[in-house]
Amino acid sequence: MIYTMTTPCDQCPFLKWMAHGFTIQQLEMHAAGEFGCHKACEITEDDDGGEEFTPTETTPHCAGALIYLEKRNRSHQMMRICERLGMYDRTRLNMKAAVR
Repeated sequence: MIYTMTTPCDQCPFLKWMAHGFTIQQLEMHAAGEFGCHKACEITEDDDGGEEFTPTETTPHCAGALIYLEKRNRSHQMMRICERLGMYDRTRLNMKAAVR
């Protein structure tokens, strides 16, 4: 997963206007670790007939999740590691995006 996405996509679950589809508990679960942008993941059908989103090596981390965590000063371990390695720059995030 790469950490280059700086602005959430228009269907990001972390956007304020997408609040009706996700609970805070679901967002917290997604934000707890690496969470690829759903638009860039491989989509497959799971055993229950639903969709499963699988990130690849080139899938960008969800910018909405990154902004959500940075607003709360709660970066996860991979964010901190990638930042130290120069692979993630939190100053480039669009902190004005309408993320919860």
